[in-house]
Amino acid sequence: MNQLNTWQQWMEYGNISIPVILLKHYSSLGINEEECMLLLHIHSFVEKGQAFPTPDELAERMTLSSPECFFTIQGLLKKGVLEISESSAGDVREESYSLMPLWNSLINKLEKENQREKIETTMKSQTDLYTLFEQEFGRPLSPLECETLAMWIDKDHQTASLIKAALREAVISNKLNFRYIDRILFEWKKQGVETVDQARKQSEKFRQPKKHEPVQEGERTKKVPFYNWLEK
Repeated sequence: MNQLNTWQQWMEYGNISIPVILLKHYSSLGINEEECMLLLHIHSFVEKGQAFPTPDELAERMTLSSPECFFTIQGLLKKGVLEISESSAGDVREESYSLMPLWNSLINKLEKENQREKIETTMKSQTDLYTLFEQEFGRPLSPLECETLAMWIDKDHQTASLIKAALREAVISNKLNFRYIDRILFEWKKQGVETVDQARKQSEKFRQPKKHEPVQEGERTKKVPFYNWLEK
């Protein structure tokens, strides 16, 4: 019975949601462990409907004294991760803590990380493309070819996977040159091709033998009809 009462008491205390991104990045925002724990306690009070806990109330939950809680709050306000909002209800003025500056700082941190990862991924894809082209051509690319490859990515917004598919098409057709690959990419874009699977189906359709050109029995395993993209 005592255990049941303890469990009920536990449930009455409730729970709060703590973003993992806060635990992961608080130090990069210039927040130390004491400040982070104080923010979590303020968050807990706010979640329970008490929007402006006093330093004394916060100190009851922490190893910090009331004056230390006060100075820590002042430091968080200066760092721009905590805000005090004021509202009026008739003649009564109410103050409340807002953690929106903290959440916004974390969102900006996450966006910068995503942007950096995107740039790194793009740079790696471009490096892989240059390496693949040089391997297929059997020589270093010329400055003009490098510029063309960069243009496909930056100006035409072609994906690395589609460029690789176009290179493969040129290799299969035995027409390994940038003009031919550029024409393939142009036609695919005109046809609304956006994925490698769509490109493969488009290529297979063009490779099908024409009905008025019967294939001799002895030629079935010797000749494969290829589509000449330059004659489009």
